Amino acid sequence: MSEQPVVVCFSAAGDAVAARVAAFMDAETLLHTLTARTSADDIRRRLHKAYLEGRCIVGVCASGILIRLLKESIGRKQVEPPVIAVSTDGKHVVPLLGGHRGANKLAHELAGLLGATAAITTASESGLGVVLDDPPSGWALAPGQDVKPFASALLAGQKIRLTGNAPWLVDAGLVSDDGRVSVVVSERLATDPHALQYSPRTHVAGVGCERGCQAGELIGLVESALAELNLSASSVAAVATIDQKSDEPAMLAAARHFGVPLRLFSAADLAAERARLPNPSDAVEAEVGTPGVCEAAALKAGELLVEKRKSARATCAIGRSRAPVDIDTFGRPVGHLAVVGLGPGGPDSRTPQATAALKAATDWVGYSLYLDLAADAAASRTLHPFAIGEETERVNKALDLAAAGRRVALVCSGDAGIFAMASLVFERIEHTAARTAVSVVPGVSAMQAAAARSGALIGHDFAAISLSDLLTPRDTILDRLEAAAAADFVAALYNPRSNKRTDLIEQASEIFRRHRPAGTPVVVATNLGREGETVTVTRLDAFDPAGVDMLTVVLIGSSRSRAFARGTGETVAYTPRGYAGRSAPKR
Repeated sequence: MSEQPVVVCFSAAGDAVAARVAAFMDAETLLHTLTARTSADDIRRRLHKAYLEGRCIVGVCASGILIRLLKESIGRKQVEPPVIAVSTDGKHVVPLLGGHRGANKLAHELAGLLGATAAITTASESGLGVVLDDPPSGWALAPGQDVKPFASALLAGQKIRLTGNAPWLVDAGLVSDDGRVSVVVSERLATDPHALQYSPRTHVAGVGCERGCQAGELIGLVESALAELNLSASSVAAVATIDQKSDEPAMLAAARHFGVPLRLFSAADLAAERARLPNPSDAVEAEVGTPGVCEAAALKAGELLVEKRKSARATCAIGRSRAPVDIDTFGRPVGHLAVVGLGPGGPDSRTPQATAALKAATDWVGYSLYLDLAADAAASRTLHPFAIGEETERVNKALDLAAAGRRVALVCSGDAGIFAMASLVFERIEHTAARTAVSVVPGVSAMQAAAARSGALIGHDFAAISLSDLLTPRDTILDRLEAAAAADFVAALYNPRSNKRTDLIEQASEIFRRHRPAGTPVVVATNLGREGETVTVTRLDAFDPAGVDMLTVVLIGSSRSRAFARGTGETVAYTPRGYAGRSAPKR
């Protein structure tokens, strides 16, 4: 399953089981505690979205609950993802949908994890011990095959007459020399309408293309190369190319089209095939460091079946392995770097998108404190901690890991794009021409959290200014403070004070006092979302800069900002937008 699974639970009695299942599957969890603020309709919508995305769904609940929630989502059997019900006591695991698409296998795995019983109800597995439309890795069911009549015949006691190699059918005791159920395992296109056909995934499509090549051109070239030898597209194990093309949209689209991974090789790896290339090119070698791309990539499978074919902007060759390609060891996968904003503190302030990105990563890179803040989601990840101040080293490490095919999360506090690492990532990519795929996952920023904890101080125009002078000249910082104060912005001051830099926050306070009334509200928030959190609303004339540190964000209101005490004794601060002063509309 390529998409992150979802585990849902509706009662506290099942939370422990749900937590074990979610940790085992690396899944997003929707626990019963969400129902206090999440309606059943919202849960239904979220599960419907997960279902349509092809994500496996495990409900630690009664089967009927899942069936009712998903009744409008269930469509064609051929596209349904695995849906599994687990009893809240963890004793029973029932695959409800997608039994032949991984649900049965996962049910057995979960049963082993929980010491439970897997209730497998699909006829082919319970009666035959195999799933005809879910062959093992290395083989694929040919397109357009209907397994039902073949499964029915086998369940009635007939045997398989096998042409080709299908060890999983032989091991299940289903093959006989006098069998009457015809099964063909072949790399060629299916020609016998009375036979069930599988394809061994023995072929690799080596490809190359110019930047900006249209996906259809590359896909069409691969299809025509396969057609030359009447090869089935389901016999393709991978699309392969040089690592410099790891982010090329046409390459990625071709891999998706054939339902296989894109695998990458370095120029040195491909150049090692120099002696076997039938069509080496000095021009290609001068440009990318290897005399061939598509043929060399295809040769990594073993032998070359189809030499280089060209279209206007693309090239393709087909290679063949004697045995199904072990995709886990063939080339390297396309890496990905997610720059993830954790929010201000613990899991409660983290977005679901951030949690999903963390769990999808194989490696986490970040300041050690930030890695600790996400420890609840860190199982099975390789951590790469760095000290504060080692920002460039963090980014370089993250980019290197992603370039090596790893899925990396560069972990940031707050929002990844606000005084965090996202800008440095793109700066490094621009200067190094790295081809790493990058996504930025936003988080709740410290100023948002501080304002929310204390009312709505940034309800009108605001400016965010960092007081760190490590990279920004002090005069520039002072100019920006002066401009924000003069323009009557609400100001969010990040990195207000360090052990060595104590005076800038004092100068900032003086600047704003010259431009603001003495009673202007100031919010001082420290350790947001973490142990020891404090959020205080005070007045500008009472604000003491000595009470802040690097874990504090300071919000200074505009001249229009207000603070008042509520009936509970809590003081809140907000900045009105002017609605109260508007005339009532005429009727």
